[in-house]
Amino acid sequence: MDTLLKTPNKLEFFNPLHGFSEKVSNSSSSKLQNQELRFGSKRSHMRWGRSGCVKASSSALLELVPETKKESLDFELPLYDPSKGLVVDLAVVGGGPAGLAVAQQVSEAGLSVCAIDPSPKLIWPNNYGVWVDEFEAMDLLDCLDTTWSGAVVFVDDQSKKKDLDRPYGRVNRKQLKSKMLQKCITNGVKLPWFLMRTGFSRCLVQYDKPYNPGYQVAYGILAEVEEHPFDVDKMVFMDWRDSHLNNNVELKERNSRIPTFLYAMPFSSDRIFLEETSLVARPGLPMEDIQERMVARLRHLGIKVKSIEEDERCVIPMGGPLPVLPQRVVGIGGTAGMVHPSTGYMVARTLAAAPIVANAIVRYLGSDEGLPGNDLSAEVWKDLWPIQRRRQREFFCFGMDILLKLDLPGTRRFFDAFFDLEPHYWHGFLSSRLFLPELIVFGLSLFSHASNMSRIEIMAKGTVPLANMIKNLIKDSN
Repeated sequence: MDTLLKTPNKLEFFNPLHGFSEKVSNSSSSKLQNQELRFGSKRSHMRWGRSGCVKASSSALLELVPETKKESLDFELPLYDPSKGLVVDLAVVGGGPAGLAVAQQVSEAGLSVCAIDPSPKLIWPNNYGVWVDEFEAMDLLDCLDTTWSGAVVFVDDQSKKKDLDRPYGRVNRKQLKSKMLQKCITNGVKLPWFLMRTGFSRCLVQYDKPYNPGYQVAYGILAEVEEHPFDVDKMVFMDWRDSHLNNNVELKERNSRIPTFLYAMPFSSDRIFLEETSLVARPGLPMEDIQERMVARLRHLGIKVKSIEEDERCVIPMGGPLPVLPQRVVGIGGTAGMVHPSTGYMVARTLAAAPIVANAIVRYLGSDEGLPGNDLSAEVWKDLWPIQRRRQREFFCFGMDILLKLDLPGTRRFFDAFFDLEPHYWHGFLSSRLFLPELIVFGLSLFSHASNMSRIEIMAKGTVPLANMIKNLIKDSN
C-alpha cells in the first residue's frame, strides 16, 4: 500500500506502537546467495545498527538485511541564504510529494517560495503503489515505472481469487521527484539544507483533541528470487490466506486475532516487491511479528530470496482527530490528517489536493487586499477541508473503527463483500471520490452484499462507531 512515513525520532504519537518509534527504509544490492529467509527464537533483543536497521542477536529474521544506500539526484540547487535576510511569500516545510507539489504550483504563479528539507536531493525511499487512473487524471503517467493490467485479491484458501479490473502502477520515485524538483528550480524556489521534514509529525500543527489513531504497519522487500507463484500481469492487492501458519499454532492464533495480508508487485518471474501488512490496529503490531509472518508465508509459497535491493519498514498513523481548523500554519499530507483512515492511502490524494492548496494561497496571498496571515491561513484551511471532505473523512473513520474490531474471518467476509460491489463504489471508496450521499449508498450496498454473519458483525461492532459518526457530523454541521 502507500508507504509514506519518514520521520525523526521522539515523535509523541509513536508511544503506543510497541516500542517502535521510527520508520526505516533501506536500499541496497546485498546478496543472500540463494539462502532462504530464516528466523530464530521468538525472544529477541533488539538493537539499532549504524545503518538504522533493526537487527536482533537471537532472532535473525533475515539472513542478510541490506545496508543503507542513499541515492541522490544530480541537481544544482538554488540555496536560500538566511544571512541575506530575504523575505519569501511562502515557506514549505517538508520535501515530500505534497510539499514539492505545493512549492511547484505556488512558484509557477510568480510568488517567492522557500522549500525546507534536510536532504532535498535524496530520492524518496518508499515504494508507492497507485491506481493508474489516479495518476492519469493528474497527467503523471510518465512517473509510473511499472503497470499491471489489474489486481487480484485472495480472500481465503478455499475461495477463487477475485480479479480486480483496474490497472495498478508503481511510482517511479526518481522520475516523480526529478520532475517536480526541476520545475521548482526553474520557478526559482530556494531550498535550504536544514530543519526537519514533517511527515506525520505534529510539532508544527496544533491539535486540541487526544490523538489516538490506528496504525498500519508493514514490512517489505524488493527482492530477486528464484521464482514466485504469481502472475506477472497482475499485482496482488491483498492475500488474506493463512495456510502458511498451519504449523505454528501460536502465530496462527495471533494472526486470527489481528490479521496481516501479503501485498505483492511482481516485476518479472524472478523480481518482486513483497510486503506483509497489518491493515489497521490499535496499538500497531510489532514489526518483528509482521516479519515473522512474512517469513512463514514466503517459505510456504516456495519463494527463495537470492538478493534484496530494498528493505522497508512502514508505520502509518490512520484516523485520529483533524488539526485545529483553522490555525496559522497550513498543513498538507499526513500532518493535515489526509491519510485515508480505512486504507492508509495518501499519495494520490495529497497530490490531487496540492493544486487546491496552491490556488488558495495564490488567490489570497496575491490579492491586492493583502489578507493578514491568520485570515489567509483560515481561507486556505477552508479550501483544503471543506465540509464535504470533513464528512467524507468522518465516514472513513467509521469504516476504520469497524475494521479495528474484525478478526481474520470477519475481515475476510468484509472484503469478500467489498470487492463484490459495483466498481464505481469500491473504486470511489479507495480513491476518496465518494462523498457522504454516495457513501451512504455505498454502505447500504455493502451491507446488502455481505453474508448474514458479516451483517451481524457489522451491526454488533459498528453500532457505537455509527453513533459517534452521526454525533460528529451533527456537531460539525452546527
